[in-house]
Formats: sequence, structure tokens, C-alpha cells
Amino acid sequence: MRAAMHRDRLPQRQCSYASRLMANSAATSRQRERWARANATVAVLLLLAAFSLIAITLWTDVDVMLADSAFDSKAGMFPLRDAWITTTFNHMILKRAFTVLALLILIAVSWDLCSPRTWSWLRRFQLRVIALSALLVPTTISLLKLVSDSHCPWDLQRYGGSEPYIKLFELLPAGVSPGHCMPAGHASSALWMVSLSVLFIPHRLLHATIVLVLLLSLGVGVGWMQQLRGAHFFTHTLWSAWIALSIVFLITTCLDRWPRRELAM
Repeated sequence: MRAAMHRDRLPQRQCSYASRLMANSAATSRQRERWARANATVAVLLLLAAFSLIAITLWTDVDVMLADSAFDSKAGMFPLRDAWITTTFNHMILKRAFTVLALLILIAVSWDLCSPRTWSWLRRFQLRVIALSALLVPTTISLLKLVSDSHCPWDLQRYGGSEPYIKLFELLPAGVSPGHCMPAGHASSALWMVSLSVLFIPHRLLHATIVLVLLLSLGVGVGWMQQLRGAHFFTHTLWSAWIALSIVFLITTCLDRWPRRELAM
């Protein structure tokens, strides 16, 4: 009996899901409310965007219309397939530059893990989100491509290739090998950079939104260059953008609200 009473008096450990960002940035109650609303808004927008993308992919011909506009039917080719700006500049120079930037961030964060730098808690949080995004966005998109049936435009019969055109969730005809073309892999080399917007959270949300939109536009632009070559359809790039945004949001949320044990009297 006494042992049971003694156990009842001992402090109990409870899981806390409180925001670390708010706790470590001396946020006011108003700022906490804004941060909570911002997170809820992003979650809803991502969900709506997913349904919209599914609808566009399944029930419109926007992919074919845009690919047709980039294809020269008389010459039987995509004129910009081997152009300097789409191959050397976009597919090589930009990709290498973005990859070097990602590697530098990963090295810096790894160095901090081994030998902590004199960074603030907030700066360390932001850089870890960016580093994880630089790693997980391209990796996730590459893995999804491995299970994708979709073919690239330049492989399709419509554009001089040999493969049939199928839409999302449609089964491949018998004897046809998967195309592994969706989502857009090259765009992911730039799309991870939407995570740089976290450098302005949690208080400068307007700045974070502006930076996110600009970097998202850059990533979609890189994907658009591939579309002009016939390497991808428009929705391939849009799905890559959605995946990148979702991953960055999940990483930020998990690092911010990862459950931790706290003593409760």
C-alpha cells in the first residue's frame, strides 16, 4: 500500500508535442497563433494541391497539348532537345551548381554534428531542415521514378518513339516495359532549395513565403526546360514540386514537434 502511494507521488513522464521553434525563440502568444495557422494552412494547401494534380493528370490533356507545342511535327523532333541552353546550361551547369550547394550544406551540418559550431539553436534547426531536404527530396523522387510506368515524351509513338502514351494509374499494355519517367528527376536538383525559405521562419513568414515562391518557380523553370527537350511532361514537374514541398513541410514539422519526454508532477 505504501509502495503504491509512493509511486503515485513520483513525477510522471509525459510526451510533449510543443513547438521547439516557439519555445526557443521567445515567441509571444500572437506569434504562436500565427505559426500554428501557417502550418495548418500549408497542410490544407498541400492536400488540395494533391487532389488538383490528380484531376489534371487524369482528366485533362494538358501534358500532350504542351508537348505538342514544343514538338516540330515536320522535322519529327523536339527542336530544343540538343540546344545549348537546355542541355549544357540547364541539364549540366545548373544541376552541378545546385548539387555543389547541396553538398556544401550537408558537409557543414555534418561537421556541426561532429564538432558543434557556435550557431544559435534556430540557425542549427534551419540548416538541418535544409540539409535533410537536400538529401531526401532528390532521393525520394529518384526512388519514385523506379516504380513509375510513365514514359518520357521523346520515347512515345506520338513523338517518333516506340512506346504508347498512358495516363496516371493506367496499366501498361502487355509487353511494354515501364518508362520510369515520372516524377521529373532533373527538377529535383533545384526543387530541394525551396527549403531555404526556412531561414526566415518562424517570425518572418511573409519573407519565407516570397522566397519559397521564387525558388519554387526556379525549380519549375528547370523542369520546364526539360519539357522543351521532350524529356518530361508538365505534370511530371508539378508532381516533383508537390513532393518537394511535402517533404520540406514534413521535415520542418517533425523537427519542430518531435515528441519529447517531460516530467509532470
